[in-house]
Amino acid sequence: MSKPIGPYRPIVRAGDFLVVSGQVGARDGALVTGGIQSETRQAIENLRALLEAEGASLADVVKTTCFILHMRDFGLMNEVYAEVFGGPDFPARSTVAVSELPVGALFEIEAWAHHPA
Repeated sequence: MSKPIGPYRPIVRAGDFLVVSGQVGARDGALVTGGIQSETRQAIENLRALLEAEGASLADVVKTTCFILHMRDFGLMNEVYAEVFGGPDFPARSTVAVSELPVGALFEIEAWAHHPA
C-alpha cells in the first residue's frame, strides 16, 4: 500500500461502510509503466489491499468513482475494470474525465464498500 501524499486517510470506516480515498496506479512509490490499463490494474490492486486490510474485498464494493485523464482511454480502462470486478453484479459507478490527476497519473479510483463491523 502506498503512503498518502496528502493530509488524509486512505480508508475510513463510516458505520457499515468503508470509504476508500482515491487510489492511483502507483507501486513502491512510483507510477507503474504501461499506460492506462497497467495503471488501472494497479490502482484497483491498491484498492483491494486497503479493503483486505479491513477484512473486506472487492465483492463488498457498492460504488466507485473513476477519474481518467483522457476519455479516449475509457474503453481500455473499462476492459480492466470489468475483468477485475467480474460480474454480473458490478458496483454502481461514475467515470469522469479530468484535466489532471495527482503524480501525473492517467487513472484514479475511489470506492465505497458495504462491510458491517
